[in-house]
Amino acid sequence: MTDTNTIPQHALERLKGLRSEGHSGGIFTSDFSVNEFLLVRKAGFEPVGLCVGTCIYHLGVQYGRWSKNQEMDVLSQAMYEARELAMTRMREEAKSMGADGIVGVDLTVKRLEWDSDVLEFMAIGTGVVHAKGHGGFKGPKGQPFTSDLSGQDFWTLLQAGYRPLEMVMGSCVYHVAHQGMFKTLGNAGNNVELINFSQALYDAREIAMERMQHEAIEAEAEGVVGVDLHEGSHNWQPHIIEFFAVGTAVVPISKELDASTIPDPQLVLSVNN
Repeated sequence: MTDTNTIPQHALERLKGLRSEGHSGGIFTSDFSVNEFLLVRKAGFEPVGLCVGTCIYHLGVQYGRWSKNQEMDVLSQAMYEARELAMTRMREEAKSMGADGIVGVDLTVKRLEWDSDVLEFMAIGTGVVHAKGHGGFKGPKGQPFTSDLSGQDFWTLLQAGYRPLEMVMGSCVYHVAHQGMFKTLGNAGNNVELINFSQALYDAREIAMERMQHEAIEAEAEGVVGVDLHEGSHNWQPHIIEFFAVGTAVVPISKELDASTIPDPQLVLSVNN
């Protein structure tokens, strides 16, 4: 790949075989379960194909002060930028297949064995198109919408009069200060809150969520649903942890949406243990 938007030749060949308006003999591909597939169809959308974006990223060097709580700005920027590159490339595949959006996006991070400073970021989801050619489901700036909602949640959201805009995210890599030897010895055998640790993790989570919220505001969303807050160290040095907040920004399909028209939820009893 020579730039963020270049789609590999093999991917272009794969996209040619997908079902489309001008290629009814093609097939669709998806990572939907059977239930998700049927509910997405019930919602008025058809799956087109799997959309994939990947980014292999080398992380820069940054050291935290042993006794200081602080954000690791270099690492925060790296983790955000690498995910954004993967998402952009996934979205480019969706545009190439004529999709209105991507449902069920899974965004993963994996450390590669050949270098401790190299991570692989991958975004994958199913591109869908409105069966009747409705053009009002695109995301910001006319791009395909992105959503990490399941097929069931996607159907429920549309039934309630809302639609997804885009996945929004916020990242914060944070160095948690070490406790001094005398403080550690003083706490031995006692029930006591480790205030500096509590404050550090509290601050880091708030920074990640604030950044996700800012993205939703930029997208002109009404709110964010399905928020998930991940924590991970990615095998960094001790006391360095990433907080990653991600969710789907949504907006009403109609400005005149009346909450009283939202269907009542149905009670479903699970038969699983």
